[in-house]
Amino acid sequence: MTPVSLSRIHFPIHTLGPGRRIGIWFQGCSIRCPGCVSLDTWNASTGGSTVEALLGTISQWLSEADGITVSGGEPFDQPDALRLLLHAIRQTFSGDILVYSGYPLERLDLARFFGLIDALISDPFERGAGQSLPLRGSDNQRLNCLTKMGHDRFGEYMTPRPADRALDVMIDDKSGEVFLVGIPRPGDMRRFSDLLEEMGHSVVTSEDVRVLL
Repeated sequence: MTPVSLSRIHFPIHTLGPGRRIGIWFQGCSIRCPGCVSLDTWNASTGGSTVEALLGTISQWLSEADGITVSGGEPFDQPDALRLLLHAIRQTFSGDILVYSGYPLERLDLARFFGLIDALISDPFERGAGQSLPLRGSDNQRLNCLTKMGHDRFGEYMTPRPADRALDVMIDDKSGEVFLVGIPRPGDMRRFSDLLEEMGHSVVTSEDVRVLL
């Protein structure tokens, strides 16, 4: 059994790549970008599972999915589990695989992942860098198409285009937590919180709101 720390899994999602997708979020991040909207995924001491158990869970959806998006947290902080997961998926899945990383492309050992990742969004989120590029939280982040399928499926996302305002809404049946899946605009989380609080709800979000010095 290969251990992996997971935050959550959802299907279908529609806001992190084309088509109906399986979303896999790794738990634990050593980069911790200021302003990150997923502060809840930073702690690496939670979310223990195994790659084999994860594969068993997503196997029910593979025939219906157009692609898989792996995010976090930071997937490349668990490179062995990530590689094993992607290699196993490749054996039975014909859709595309998109992986998010906060590391610069030049720091990643992509030779180990040759042929396993179709598109990679790299580089840390930078609050204030602008947000005109699809699938990216800030415009400094790069969309790297690594295979022919990557170019075919993600080529249209390389240049600026009108922003997609959609976010998927997921609700955890056990905890009641609500997850917004996608790329929120600056201030969206605060506006969402204010709206719910005006309706009488108590809201705590996962956005990092530390003030930059």
